Amino acid sequence: MLSNVRVRFAPSPTGSLHIGGARTALFNWLFARHHQGKFIIRIDDTDLERSTIESAQEIISALKWLGLDWDEGPEVGGPYGPYFQSERLKEYEKAAHHLLARGLAYYCYCTPEELQKRRQEALAAGRAPRYDGRCRHLSREERIKLEREGRKPVIRFRIPEKGTTVVNDLIRGDVSFDHEILDDFIIIKSNGIPTYNFACVIDDIKMKITHILRAEEHLSNTPRQILIYQALEEPLPAFAHLPMILAPDRSKLSKRHGATSVEEFRDQGYLPEALLNYLALLGWSPEGEQEILSLSEMVRQFSLERVAKTAAIYDIKKLTWINGHYLNEADLDRVTKLAIPFLQKRKLVPEEISEELYHYIKEVVGLVRTRVKTLEEVAEAAEYFFTDDFSYDEKGVQKHFQQPGAAEILKAAKECLEKLDSFDLESVEKAYRELSAAIGVKTGEIIHPTRLALSGRTMGPGLFEMMVLLGKEKTIQRLSRAIDFISSREN
Repeated sequence: MLSNVRVRFAPSPTGSLHIGGARTALFNWLFARHHQGKFIIRIDDTDLERSTIESAQEIISALKWLGLDWDEGPEVGGPYGPYFQSERLKEYEKAAHHLLARGLAYYCYCTPEELQKRRQEALAAGRAPRYDGRCRHLSREERIKLEREGRKPVIRFRIPEKGTTVVNDLIRGDVSFDHEILDDFIIIKSNGIPTYNFACVIDDIKMKITHILRAEEHLSNTPRQILIYQALEEPLPAFAHLPMILAPDRSKLSKRHGATSVEEFRDQGYLPEALLNYLALLGWSPEGEQEILSLSEMVRQFSLERVAKTAAIYDIKKLTWINGHYLNEADLDRVTKLAIPFLQKRKLVPEEISEELYHYIKEVVGLVRTRVKTLEEVAEAAEYFFTDDFSYDEKGVQKHFQQPGAAEILKAAKECLEKLDSFDLESVEKAYRELSAAIGVKTGEIIHPTRLALSGRTMGPGLFEMMVLLGKEKTIQRLSRAIDFISSREN
């Protein structure tokens, strides 16, 4: 076990928390908890045009819903705050001026138009577009002249002209970057706002981050960040770049592949423990063949040695299967409370739930959840328990209502049930078995049309459990309705 581990998840609040970000947060959380270290949340909100406080709140809410608690960060504070980059601008300014004073950074007065023109010229000449360093050696007089023209400078980091920077990646091994391909990048924009590569390094130093676990797309940023650490004479953290998450067709995961944000999965009725379990399997392999893992088991087993280099493939079917497992295993009261908003959304139950209604909902949820995979599917499967306003499945009608004698079978079933004094599971099942023998048909020839009559569907939970839950009066009413429906189709 490593000592004094400090990791961070540092999202940009420009939208919802997507599964890639959630996976990064989870792996950082698991790494910290496995090594009994600290998990820090920092909001990297220096993109002033796109960052919003609403997005920051959404991300924080999504992390809470997932159950990924943090030791330092928004709402909980900590010794190295503030934890919003927009509140740390003086730190970046101070560090930039330290680099300027040592000749490791310089002011650049090139305008965006000039840079764009040079970029186009480079591309036309078949060269890779990169900053040509023309402001690297400006004299004080040249700088004063440019400032008098009204030019507002940026601050660029001075990349060593020769050499190689090696990223010692804990997942990928050593990855080398020649300095020839790294141009002098901007660290402070003309409006005084730091760039990502600069701000995250300064914050990671100040917050004493020991390990940086992040998406593979950041690997190309890492040599620049290492050079900043070295220029500031600070020890390097360990880096680990997590594999990409691709769509089933191996394209970049996007909206066209369905839900991609934590909020969308929550709103579709996925459970947080199922989503975490699935995300853990996107790029990490637990011991053996086990795929269902509790959070505590993930913490026990987690190691970067078992994180893959190759891309993980997103599979909604697997996530849904895992969710079905957790939905069936979870405490019934909890599932009931989670299902109620989905029932309310379909206007099946009122906003105010009485104790009696709650008990009924709980019985319904307990009955239908074994056949469904999400809370949305729970509500859909439960509809006919709360409303008589349903139609009959057309294929079911052809198969069970249009058979000769269908109406007579349902009439016999109705009369049989009307005679029952006790309408419990044992009595109802016994009555149907005896009726089957009395009228000389297989039990299924009574069960299937009855199911269609009571629910409008050909599939569902156990028929006798369904009948008892609906109650004698409702069951008989629906049988009568089905008999009338069959008669009207025959005439």
